[in-house]
Amino acid sequence: MKPKTTTTIKPTGFIAYIKNILRNYRKTLNEVFYGMTVYELELETKKERGNLNNLLMLIVFGDFAGLPIFPPYYSMRLLPHIIPFYKTWRRNLVREKDITDMVSKDL
Repeated sequence: MKPKTTTTIKPTGFIAYIKNILRNYRKTLNEVFYGMTVYELELETKKERGNLNNLLMLIVFGDFAGLPIFPPYYSMRLLPHIIPFYKTWRRNLVREKDITDMVSKDL
């Protein structure tokens, strides 16, 4: 008869624990490198996208803000697609802006 061997540490649990620690370190390093390299570029492109979106909305739906540029017939045909974004666009349009909004955040 073979004697029973008892182990107190399960190798699969220990290996899973080490894998979990390494996975967390890798995730943290990925986030640090992302912040060092691409994060500021992403912020700038989001800001530029918002500015271009506001400009397009102003050209197409300027008559709502008192600046008729585009013929109303075409803007009325596009109106159902714009309704979800109208409130935020209007709020951004009439928001007070100061010098700190114009200056980049990386002074």
